[in-house]
Amino acid sequence: MIRYQFLRFPGGKSKAVTFSYDDGVKQDERFAKTLSRYGLKGTFNLNSDELKKGRGLSTEQIKEFIINAGHEIAVHGYNHRANGTLRPIEGIRDVLDERLELERKFGMIIRGMAYPDSGITRFVNGTDYSMVKNYLQELDIMYSRTLSGDNDRFELPSDWHAWMPTAHHNNPNIMEYIKKFVELEVTGYGSRPAPRLFYIWGHSYEFDNNDNWDHLEKICEAISNKDDIWYATNMEICQYVKAYESLSYSADGKLIYNPTLFTIWLLIDNQLFTIEPGKTLDIRDKF
Repeated sequence: MIRYQFLRFPGGKSKAVTFSYDDGVKQDERFAKTLSRYGLKGTFNLNSDELKKGRGLSTEQIKEFIINAGHEIAVHGYNHRANGTLRPIEGIRDVLDERLELERKFGMIIRGMAYPDSGITRFVNGTDYSMVKNYLQELDIMYSRTLSGDNDRFELPSDWHAWMPTAHHNNPNIMEYIKKFVELEVTGYGSRPAPRLFYIWGHSYEFDNNDNWDHLEKICEAISNKDDIWYATNMEICQYVKAYESLSYSADGKLIYNPTLFTIWLLIDNQLFTIEPGKTLDIRDKF
C-alpha cells in the first residue's frame, strides 16, 4: 500500500529558488548579471509603456542580459494599472495589449505575469478576484505573482493566479528565512517531505535607491550553489509542477503514465523515481 507521494524537482531535488523583479528598469542589467554570476535564475516583469518611453532597458539589452542568459520575461501590465481597481474590460486590455506587444517584440510566447501596483490586494469598482482570475485564464496566462504576504512556510502555490512569494528582498527577516530554508531537511514521514520553494521579489532600482547592492550579493551568496536546490524561473517551476500534476494513474496508483514532455521526478514512500516523457512507471513490485 502506498501511503505518501510527493513531487521532486529535476534531479530529484527537494527545494527550489526563484526571483521575480518588476518594471524592466535599467538597473535590471546589473541585477540579471549578478543572478547569472551566482547560477541563479529570475523572472523580469516588464511594462511596455515604460519601455516605450525609454525609461527601461532596450530590446537589445533585455535579449542580451535577460533572455539569452536563461532568465524569463513576463507581463506586468501595459500601463501598470492595479487589476483589482479595473473593470474586467480594462484589465483584459491592459494584460492583452502588453502580451501582444512583448511577444511581437521578442518573438516568443509569454504566459507569465506579476500583478502591477496593488494588484489583487484590494478591490474597488465592482471588481473581485474571481473576475480577474477568469480573464487571466481566458488570456492564457499560466500564473501571476501577488504580494503583501511574506512568510517562511516555503510552500508551492495552491492557486497559480495568486502566487504568493516568500519575501521581498528588503524584508528584515530575509537572511533568517534563507538560513532556515537552506538548513531545512526535507525528509521524514507524513507531510514533512513535501517540496519547498523560496521566492524572492522586488525592484532592482531599490538597490540603487538604498545604496545596498551588497545586500543582493549577501542574498545570492547565501542561497546559491546548494546541491538540493533547483534554481529556476517562475515559468519553469509552474510548467514543471503542472506537468507533475498531469500524471495519469491506475486505480491502485501503481502504474503511472507521463503524458508530458518533461522527465518527472517523484518521491513515493521515501523512494525516488523518475518517469520519462511518454513512459509508464510500474511500481507494482515495489510496494
